[in-house]
Amino acid sequence: MALLEVKDLAVSFATAAGKVQAVRGIGFPLEKGRTLAIVGESGSGKSVTGRAIMGILAENARVEAGCITFDGQDLLKLSEKQLCPIRGNRIAMVFQDPLSSLDPVMRIGPQITEVSRLKLGLSRRQAREKAMGLLAEVGIPDPRRCFQQFPHELSGGMRQRIVIAIALAADPEILICDEPTTALDVTIQAQILELLARLKQQRGLSMLFITHDFGVVANVADEIGVMYAGKIVEYGTSREIFRDPRHPYTRALLAAMPDLSTRGPLYAIPGAPPDMTDPPAGDAFALRDPDAMVIDYLRQPPAFAVSDTHWAATWRLHPDAPGGEEHG
Repeated sequence: MALLEVKDLAVSFATAAGKVQAVRGIGFPLEKGRTLAIVGESGSGKSVTGRAIMGILAENARVEAGCITFDGQDLLKLSEKQLCPIRGNRIAMVFQDPLSSLDPVMRIGPQITEVSRLKLGLSRRQAREKAMGLLAEVGIPDPRRCFQQFPHELSGGMRQRIVIAIALAADPEILICDEPTTALDVTIQAQILELLARLKQQRGLSMLFITHDFGVVANVADEIGVMYAGKIVEYGTSREIFRDPRHPYTRALLAAMPDLSTRGPLYAIPGAPPDMTDPPAGDAFALRDPDAMVIDYLRQPPAFAVSDTHWAATWRLHPDAPGGEEHG
């Protein structure tokens, strides 16, 4: 049984331009001790999904359908008072920009200890001891000095380690990482990914890893969900997605990844994501797919099973599909 399960989640935003359909009926399980990566371009609905799980959507957001089940409870039906003991305690989140996640006028120590004192009821001394342990656990070389510093005195990589320490302060079961390495250089990215993998192993964490970069998840994810225009278009184990991608969007993302054999300009996906105030009637990626079939423009494809653990929502997997030879 999944530790967390999302079913038919739909989220929209009321804007001056109309209703933006950010998430359109997605679902996935997150198993205990596993890492699920949600991969897709900016605007695909990845971060909205994470924020919906945490119950921290913007004021103009509306959950139109679906359920998010955790420990037998639908998180979407809980009041703010009922959700508070879960958010931060059992499900925590690491955000993209560590500098904006930290209070610039508060020293690092109190920012960590306030979580332990608020969520776990620790004394000031106990919270300080726990904070020192957390700083050491996330790889801070001098926890005592760091405890007294302000965020602006630390590098980007150090700040991200602090944000991870804060997320771990109440000993959560699930860690949602929303683009945690985007603002970091490649070397520091690798260090943070290694840290997250080690913490997952040591603490038995389940992780939802949100990113636009397929290269980042190659050695992190157990399962991968590829998201486009508010929908998960392909889902499978990391091995299946990398070795046998079936949706044209997944293949395009992988083709855009550089490797040691890359020569010349990198492949770029043509076109732009659709306007989500008026989503396409069919496969949302069809307008950017040079091999799209007529049906791709007319009807949304269902999920076709590739294996027991792998599926893709593309008409190319239909038994009657002509192998992509009929173009729209």
